[in-house]
Amino acid sequence: MTKFTEMSKSSNANEYSRKYVDQPGEDSDVTGYSPSYSYAFDQYVGNAVHDDIVKITDNELVGDDAVRTIIVVDFTQPGTTEGSYKAKKRQYSVIPDSDGDDENTYTYSGDLKSKGVSTDVVVTTSDDWATCKESAGA
Repeated sequence: MTKFTEMSKSSNANEYSRKYVDQPGEDSDVTGYSPSYSYAFDQYVGNAVHDDIVKITDNELVGDDAVRTIIVVDFTQPGTTEGSYKAKKRQYSVIPDSDGDDENTYTYSGDLKSKGVSTDVVVTTSDDWATCKESAGA
């Protein structure tokens, strides 16, 4: 995913809080996560990811038609073989927000919201990380 002007992650932790009568404050526990990424980009025609998000936005796709698998590679965690890295793979719903709000270029923005649990994978590349694929035996 290249040429994005914003890609910030929010953990969106779910919590359970309660107040005990013998304590001055609340106790909180994390009960789950629902991570999301806020995205924005200046549209580059011919950028496969931009073209796909534009298609979802402009055609108002819903349900499974707006779900994409995203692999987030951690380049600080080498994988099991030379040139491989550990990564998290998860499905995300593409939730468009706005488009066209810049006078210099056509922009799109929205959120990628988690859909299901993540899996740990090991990935490699043959095109300098323009794409990646899961390593055998990962």
